[in-house]
Amino acid sequence: MNVIALRNPIVPGFNPDASACQAGEDYYIATSTFEWWPGICIYHSRDLTNWTMISRPVTMTFYGVESSGGLWAPHLSWADGKFWLAITDVHTRTGFKDTINYITTCGTIDGGWTTPVYINSSGFDPALFHDDDGRKFFLNMLWDYRPGHAGFAGIVLREFDPRNMKLVGEQKKIFEVTSLGAAEGPQIIKKDGWYYLLTAAGGTGYQHAAVVARSRSVWGPYEISPCHPLLTSAPYPDNPLQKAGHASFLHKGGDWYITHICARPLTMRGNCPLGRETALQKIEWVDDWPRLDNGGNEPSLEVEIAVEPGITQKHNHSKRTDFDEALLPDWLQTLRGPLDDAMTLTERPGWLRLYGRESPASLHKQALAAARWQSFCFRAETVMEFAPKSFRQMAGLICIYNTENWMYAHLTGGKTGSVLNVLICDNKKLTYAVEGVAVPPETPLYLAVEVQRETLRFFYAVDNTERDNREWRSLGDALPADHLSDEYIEKNSLVFTGSFAGICCQDLDDRTAFADFDFFSYIEK
Repeated sequence: MNVIALRNPIVPGFNPDASACQAGEDYYIATSTFEWWPGICIYHSRDLTNWTMISRPVTMTFYGVESSGGLWAPHLSWADGKFWLAITDVHTRTGFKDTINYITTCGTIDGGWTTPVYINSSGFDPALFHDDDGRKFFLNMLWDYRPGHAGFAGIVLREFDPRNMKLVGEQKKIFEVTSLGAAEGPQIIKKDGWYYLLTAAGGTGYQHAAVVARSRSVWGPYEISPCHPLLTSAPYPDNPLQKAGHASFLHKGGDWYITHICARPLTMRGNCPLGRETALQKIEWVDDWPRLDNGGNEPSLEVEIAVEPGITQKHNHSKRTDFDEALLPDWLQTLRGPLDDAMTLTERPGWLRLYGRESPASLHKQALAAARWQSFCFRAETVMEFAPKSFRQMAGLICIYNTENWMYAHLTGGKTGSVLNVLICDNKKLTYAVEGVAVPPETPLYLAVEVQRETLRFFYAVDNTERDNREWRSLGDALPADHLSDEYIEKNSLVFTGSFAGICCQDLDDRTAFADFDFFSYIEK
């Protein structure tokens, strides 16, 4: 075996709340997707070094769900010869959360998952613990909607009947708060006769942390580790990995690790346009307590890990599709539901045809397919053919955080022909960055966006020469890429996701307009 320095994050870009599990020699991580569809990203690895998306198992839809609602932190486990996935579908973002918890199972991680079975609605962040005596327990944080009460009301546990897929017996609160505040994101493992409860604390921002407690009984009482918290970057503003917390245990051979949330701000405690990402830390056991192997609780940017000879960590996540596949590639996601009759890959083979649907501000049916930003510096590019008849028909290239925050370079109908605009939505407020750039009719239109850390700039071209010789023209001035981030948007609302680049089409007249796209690429620099 060779020892390499694994650089965090291991799954970059919007991939939060990682729940890790092991099945034989295979390792898996499930991450949150919120309103993006299909729901939950599951990644696979055999070396804990390189992770490949292998399944997006949840196909329920989220039409009408507010931004940053939908599927919150999942829990993935392996027991009884199959995978178990516990999920929360958060319907509302008011004093009531309406947290609908389900379990779905599958014999193979990339196979057909069962229809999610309803379990309860008492709070989010569900998890399933499989005890070594065959019993199973369901736990989640308890949400208290009542005015004057703390919303985060502790961690509750109840026995789960796997034969009938329902909870049995009484619910018991097993853990409440720590010195860092409310507990959420619970999971339990059993090791050497101890039950270890791992929870998140301190919220999802810069005070985030992971807390561990233990008990001789699954029902508690649980005592907090003397090394408290297990993980946080709150006292370390210079650490490139901020917001560290919400962890999950994982072991490979005799080595133990935790996966955890992190975020990388562009400036000290500034904006994080890539969202919350997944990192890995090595831990050791001291007096039957887990501790980071660096001797403290600060996350390490690099972690030593043993791998087979020849294994190196992949750092470039560039992608391209020419739409020659029978289905959209799995790295493209849509908002709130499938494209269904809004797309076809067969009417014009080798092209994706998007039929115009609702606006980029819609919480319902949009014709949009997008890829996560996974680097601070990248270029996304496409070419399309589109013949809009009015200003209410649009198609083009979009960078989007949610339905209230996006930057959109699009072709639309003008007074005398088609024109290019750049429309900005900044916390619901619409403005034009560019308006009325004339383009030749019936000509393929190339669109590109380049992101360089804090800045974002759109480009266009109308000639059909080879890419290296194509005459690209800037479409307006540089725009603030870091406005597509939790921190910028949180001035107006609490959000938890990340930025995407993609293609889309709108028809606010009669849904007959369509745009054809010959390729879409996301190339990191």
